Amino acid sequence: MILLLLFIGLVLLVAIDVPIAIALGAATVVAVLLTSGVNALPNIALVLFTGATKFSLIAIPLFILAGAIMNATGISQRLIAFASALVGFVRGGLSMVTTAASMFFAEISGSAVADVASLGSILIPQMKAKGYPAPFAAAVTSSSATLAVIIPPSIPMILYGVMSGSSVVELFVAGIIPGIIGGVLMMGTSYVIAVRHDFPAEAAFQLRRVTETFKEAVWAL
Repeated sequence: MILLLLFIGLVLLVAIDVPIAIALGAATVVAVLLTSGVNALPNIALVLFTGATKFSLIAIPLFILAGAIMNATGISQRLIAFASALVGFVRGGLSMVTTAASMFFAEISGSAVADVASLGSILIPQMKAKGYPAPFAAAVTSSSATLAVIIPPSIPMILYGVMSGSSVVELFVAGIIPGIIGGVLMMGTSYVIAVRHDFPAEAAFQLRRVTETFKEAVWAL
C-alpha cells in the first residue's frame, strides 16, 4: 500500500513540475503519514540522520563535484585528446575515442549522467561532422557512459555497498576487469560497424602525440 501511495504521489508531483528532490521527499512523507500516522514523523527524521552519518556517502557529492570541475576547466578536452591519440588511428576511431574517453571520465566522476553531459556535447557534434549518423553517435555516447556504473569509483556501487553492508572497496576492485572488458567489446563493435559503413579513421598513430597528451591529462587520470 505504501509503495502504491509513494508512486502515485511522485507521479503527480513530477507531473506539475515539482523538482525531483522535493517530489521524492514530499511523496515519501505523505505516504508514511497516510499509512502510519503522525507518530512516524520522528522515525523519518531518525532515518534521515542515520543515513547522513554514513562515511561512505560523503564520496558521492565529492565525485559529482570532481566531474563538475572537470567540465568547467576543460579537463574533459584533455581526456578526449589522449583517447584520440591512443585509438583514433583505427577505422571508426572517433567512436572508439568516445568509448575510451567515457572510461577515463568514469574513473573520476563515477556517474553515467555526468559522463554523457560532459562528453556528449563535445563528441556527438564531432562525430556528426565526420559523417557518422546521428543515431549511431548518440548510441555510442550513451552506451559507453553506462560503463561508469561498473568502473570505479561508481556511485551506484557506493549506494549498494552502504545499503547492503558490502565492502565498497571490494565492489570497486570487482568492477575493474568487467569495466575494461565492456569497453573493449564496445570498441570492437564500433570497429565492425565502422568497417561496414566505411567510417573514417583519425590521424595516424604517433607515439610522441600519445606522450604529450598523456602529460596533459595525467592529473585528471
